[in-house]
Amino acid sequence: MKRIKLLIILLSCVIVSSCIPHKDTVYLQNKENSKYDSIPNNLTEVQKPYRVQINDILNVRVKALDQETVSILNPAGDANLNAGSAERAYFDGFTVDVHGNIRIPTLGYINVLGFTTEEIEKNIEKKLLEEQFKETANIFVTVKLAGLRYTANGEVGNPGSQVLFTERVNIFEAIANVGEIPVTGNKKDVKIIRQYPQGQKIHSLDLTDVKVMQSPYYYIQPNDIIYVEPLKQKSIGTGETAISSISAIASILSLLTTAILLYSRL
Repeated sequence: MKRIKLLIILLSCVIVSSCIPHKDTVYLQNKENSKYDSIPNNLTEVQKPYRVQINDILNVRVKALDQETVSILNPAGDANLNAGSAERAYFDGFTVDVHGNIRIPTLGYINVLGFTTEEIEKNIEKKLLEEQFKETANIFVTVKLAGLRYTANGEVGNPGSQVLFTERVNIFEAIANVGEIPVTGNKKDVKIIRQYPQGQKIHSLDLTDVKVMQSPYYYIQPNDIIYVEPLKQKSIGTGETAISSISAIASILSLLTTAILLYSRL
């Protein structure tokens, strides 16, 4: 009888420890129970301007009153450019080389490493006005990244690399584009591996906390790697819910009971 009670207690502990708590699966919880239901708009503090890195691809477009005079600066067939094509963006864009330069027709090499796209626009426009055009040409330069490329690994629906053609992507949008985090993924400690001039750094985000929207890493940057580690429940092979855990334990009990009955008849 004591052995049976001990076994029941042990199995009860296994059930409790193997189930994934509901609070670990819900996004954006108000963990401090405060009364507000919104986050102040402090985008300028949350997201710092992205600065161009080596191997980034830039799309440079130049417009003028006489568009033919700047046609050599724009990709062939620019009017038919498919913005959804990563391959076209790669071939028509300007790749930042290991020295931090891009090579533009008639202008030559321009250093862009560590600059924002707005700063690069001003530098190219200034160089064009100094070397080739007058103010009356009304030169207008736009510089954009050829898509926001990132990689997601670990406990996500479809691990791999994605390219999104938008200026800004938050962590929830990025994860939604790779198939969501399953129940077995650790939403409390999502890793962001980010590149810096001095090397890579790892940052952590708790997606179950509403304050994640105030994190400086809430918005992803080009070349970010998102890693979602599995919960320990998956590592030890137990059930994701109480029902699945009970089913597994019931199967074990059935086998044990059968073994005990067979042994007692010997």
